[in-house]
Amino acid sequence: MNLIYASLQDLLDRLDWEPDADELRVGTSALEDATELAIIHGREWPQSTVPRLVRALVLKAATRYLRNPSGYTQSRAGDETLSWSDAHGRDAGSVHFTREEIRLLEGIAGRKPGLTSVVVSSWGTKLRPKHVGRVPVDYAGDSFPMFSDEMNPW
Repeated sequence: MNLIYASLQDLLDRLDWEPDADELRVGTSALEDATELAIIHGREWPQSTVPRLVRALVLKAATRYLRNPSGYTQSRAGDETLSWSDAHGRDAGSVHFTREEIRLLEGIAGRKPGLTSVVVSSWGTKLRPKHVGRVPVDYAGDSFPMFSDEMNPW
C-alpha cells in the first residue's frame, strides 16, 4: 500500500463539483504524488503523525492539480474567458508545490537551509571548553550539556 498523507474524502471536500470515476482515480494518484513530493522536500513522517500543515499542503497541491490537470492558462467559450494565474510554467498541469510551500516543508522537517557558525581550529590545538557542547537554557542556571562527554561529542 502506498503512503498517502491525506484521504480522498478530504480532497473531495475541497472540490466544488461532484467528481466522476476517472476524476476519483486521478485524485487518488494526485494525493500519492503530492505525498511523495512532501517526503522529498520534507521528510518521511509516519502516516499517523503527519503534521497538519503537511497534510494541508498535500491537499492543496492535489486540489490545484484536479482543478487544472491540463495546465491551461486560459480557456474561452463564446464570450466568456477563464484565466488561471499560473506562474509555475513547466509545472502547470502537474502535481507540484510552490516555492513557499517547499520552504514550509523544509522548515517543518528541520531541513531549512541557512548559515551557521562553526568553530575552526588547527590540528592539535585545544578549544577552550567554556561552552563547547552545551546548550543555553532559559532559566538562571548553568547551560545544559548537549553530549554525554562534553569534550568528545562523537
